[in-house]
Amino acid sequence: MNLTLRVWRQKNSQDAGKIAEYPAHDISPDMSFLEMLDVVNEELTRKGEDPIEFDSDCREGICGTCSLVINGVPHGAQYESGTAACQLHMRKFKDGEVITIEPWRAKAFPIIKDLVCDRSSFDRIIQAGGFVSVSTGGAPDANALPVGKPRAERAMDAAACIGCGACVAACKNASAMLFVSAKISHLASLPQGRVEARERALSMVAQMDKEGFGNCSNQSECEAVCPKEISVDFIAQLNREYLKTAL
Repeated sequence: MNLTLRVWRQKNSQDAGKIAEYPAHDISPDMSFLEMLDVVNEELTRKGEDPIEFDSDCREGICGTCSLVINGVPHGAQYESGTAACQLHMRKFKDGEVITIEPWRAKAFPIIKDLVCDRSSFDRIIQAGGFVSVSTGGAPDANALPVGKPRAERAMDAAACIGCGACVAACKNASAMLFVSAKISHLASLPQGRVEARERALSMVAQMDKEGFGNCSNQSECEAVCPKEISVDFIAQLNREYLKTAL
């Protein structure tokens, strides 16, 4: 496959940034999207040019660091839903296609360089209340506490969130409600997390607002691009937890 890449290049957070075009020749359809970028970067390095900076780690859809907007959609979800950018394969594209690659764009996710943005705002939201402070003992002690199957499954569905930030990148208001609601619902669904459920909702929502994230658009763009297909139903649970405390 031969492709044309239109890539966002930005030296640092102060630089204006611009789109630059690069050819991608002899790309195997079996390559992942990030492997294709590796091939392009190897060619740029051979030419003495700066390689394209992008985040990656596990490349298995687990860590959530592959934050790429592909042809206008986070993680390229229009090509294959329920996958991160690292799980997207080049066979989903056509020979000769022009692919535009951009970083997450949100006030709370400032760009560091090229396609890399600072998502430490998510870490601060977690630090504001995303833990259980009660002593549950070791794993056998925690597992000895009975949890109904529907509640356990709901907690696991929420815990699937990998904190990639695609929900923020897709939302026209750059809302982090899906991420925050998943973290709050995960703990609020389990008896170990019920002790601080209300305080957790208040503190995490307050930190979310402090970081500069917008309000929920109620259009479910977040769910459509989430690589773990987190449901917007969790946002309703977050609102319930928040209102019970606020009132």
